[in-house]
Amino acid sequence: MMNTEEKERLQKFMAGAGVASRRRSEEMIAGGRVRVNGRVVREPGFKVGGADRVEVDGLAVRRRNKFDYIMLHKPVGVISSARDDRGRKTVLRLLSRDWEERGLYPVGRLDFDTSGLIVLTNDGAMTYKLTHPRFGVEKTYLAWTPGQAAAGQLRRLAAGVRLEDGVTAPARARTVRLEDNFSLIEITIREGRNRQVRRMLAAVGLETLRLKRIAFGPLALERRLAPGDYRPLRSGEIEALRRATEGRGR
Repeated sequence: MMNTEEKERLQKFMAGAGVASRRRSEEMIAGGRVRVNGRVVREPGFKVGGADRVEVDGLAVRRRNKFDYIMLHKPVGVISSARDDRGRKTVLRLLSRDWEERGLYPVGRLDFDTSGLIVLTNDGAMTYKLTHPRFGVEKTYLAWTPGQAAAGQLRRLAAGVRLEDGVTAPARARTVRLEDNFSLIEITIREGRNRQVRRMLAAVGLETLRLKRIAFGPLALERRLAPGDYRPLRSGEIEALRRATEGRGR
């Protein structure tokens, strides 16, 4: 039997086994869906080890030896979650049945009306590191706004702007292209607040006509990957994701 030092929190064990992300695992625990050695456990901080039997909805949970990772080009009008109570199409419904059955879930979220790169995996530990603010993994977006964005507006975005849930961390912002009726702005952030980029742009007086995520950490959205299409990550890309979180969050 493992000693106390070798045990880990129940939600971390579940994420490492590919059940769900840590946050979702905590919800499942609080909802009474998880048993340890035959009894329901509702405390997310409960410690488990190698000799403990963990069950979710009556099914035994074991750590995976191999995880799956997918790059998907999310179209506008699709929900970035594993399920939706309102019956809207989710990113999982874009996958073939073979992929659907592997317990994948999206890493972070993209708004319903935002398109672009999203990663799906059954690696809960990786999901935690890629989405937790303290790891600071960068996300880059292209935003189409009416008119011409002023240099002062871009400087305010870069310095951080005050939103209703606090001041944003410093970002990078630049104009990629200027047309007669719109500006194309590239903005890179290290946070993942709800509708953050749209709210940041609105805070400096810029309306968002269209928003697309083009990079997540070291991953860049491939031009040949059409909306709704996806592909498995290559081994080098998976390793690059791991390196993106190494030494951070301590």
